[in-house]
Amino acid sequence: MSVNLKTNFAGIDLNNPTILASGILGVSKSSLNKVIESGAGAVTIKSISLEVRKGHETPIITTFEAGMLNAVGYSNPGAKEAAQEFSNLNELGAPVIASIIGQKDDDFKQVWEHLAGCGFVAIEVPLSCPHTPGFGTMGGQHTPEMSENITKLLREISGLPIIVKVSPNNPNMIDVAKAAEAAGAAAICAVNTAGPGMQIDIESARPVLGFKIGGLSGPALKPIAIRCVYDLYEAVKIPIIGTGGITTAEDAIEMLMAGATALGIGTAVYYGGPEVFKKITEEMSEWLEKHDYKDIKEVIGLVHKH
Repeated sequence: MSVNLKTNFAGIDLNNPTILASGILGVSKSSLNKVIESGAGAVTIKSISLEVRKGHETPIITTFEAGMLNAVGYSNPGAKEAAQEFSNLNELGAPVIASIIGQKDDDFKQVWEHLAGCGFVAIEVPLSCPHTPGFGTMGGQHTPEMSENITKLLREISGLPIIVKVSPNNPNMIDVAKAAEAAGAAAICAVNTAGPGMQIDIESARPVLGFKIGGLSGPALKPIAIRCVYDLYEAVKIPIIGTGGITTAEDAIEMLMAGATALGIGTAVYYGGPEVFKKITEEMSEWLEKHDYKDIKEVIGLVHKH
């Protein structure tokens, strides 16, 4: 018996439900191609702003026994150069999702004007970063009002599916997702990193990260992400990219059962390289076959039926 891992997410056909999360390896067309060749069903580029951003001072990443803290600060080459780097994306073997950031509504509009001809199949809007002043939660963007405004704007000018990425920290997460859905969003990505958190070097008595604080990802985030996806599945009708702590096939199945249609994988790539996509999909297929499932869609939201 062969298991069908193909799925349709927000009108996008995927060979399997895994998606490279934004911020990990999505810095160039060649790095995206490497991830696709390693088995990802789709890929998301690193978030792009209108102007060049240097990002936070190093170190920008630190790991601990249960995960990772990162404070990259949205370093990117700016929209004009990004449009050149990511041209002709239809040459790649899987769908590519844009990730757009801005501080004002017009920033989002101008970024997309640069990227519009590249061949992106959808736009992700991370209104939920916990560690970059002026953006996400530190910019007051994770509100139903901002979710509605940005979704409407990008939907009107792009005609593409809009994916709103939500924060696990916000008690109004459901309201943000509902506002996005009402404004025409095609999907929700749940979740962004949590926190921020801090790690201290006790020898120097200084925070490890250059920005002092950073967003929490990896295995420590998974139980929170699972709960967020579970709650969102009950609250909205649009599909969900379950993101946060997926490192094994069992993690992936758990996220699907909570209600995810697709699976965002990021920190696991840091630990296991791009090959983690092939490993997770192969082991998912083995698990599903062992448990007499013929199609991955059979387990999506399964926990809600009990």
